[in-house]
Amino acid sequence: MKIATGNAAQLYYVRHGETEWSLSGRHTGRSDIALTAHGEAQARGLSSSLQQIQFTRVLTSPRQRVRRTCELAGLGATAEIDADLAEWDYGDYEGRRSVDICRARPAWNVFRDGCPGGESPALISERADRLIARLCALQGNVALFAHGQFGSALAARWIGLPVVEGQHLVLGPASLSILAHEPGHPHVPVIALWNATPRNL
Repeated sequence: MKIATGNAAQLYYVRHGETEWSLSGRHTGRSDIALTAHGEAQARGLSSSLQQIQFTRVLTSPRQRVRRTCELAGLGATAEIDADLAEWDYGDYEGRRSVDICRARPAWNVFRDGCPGGESPALISERADRLIARLCALQGNVALFAHGQFGSALAARWIGLPVVEGQHLVLGPASLSILAHEPGHPHVPVIALWNATPRNL
């Protein structure tokens, strides 16, 4: 699975496993929701693939669903909490489903419109860029355990696209993605793997 990129950091991005709110489509930002039993099984399923990789750093969102995913995937012992890996702050839309929000606000899209009382796309872009700048100073394989919509925004920014394009990069629970660089052109960032699950790794 390792993709040669010289000394540049290669990012293994893992979205947390299933929660009751992710299952029902409720936006889960600040709320500290636990994994379901199925979500824990999904996280364990990542272990065999991740244990084959030597990581120089393991970073995780502060939320328990993410930290538990990291632990069950076998990397909890060396994990460091990084606040920049937190999910989008949904503000007034926390705990609500997109379909319900759109009844009052047709065509609403978090990647374009953000959330009242929460983070805007501009703030998410700023946070993603800050994180990318820090990660690009690292070398080797770096594991990032985090969330769905922030991960989509991060990937868009990784390849130089505006946050709104993250809407096209959906991440499923307990998925693995790799953000790397083109081997022949090491200054060109690429999405080397996207939304892979234990079943197809």
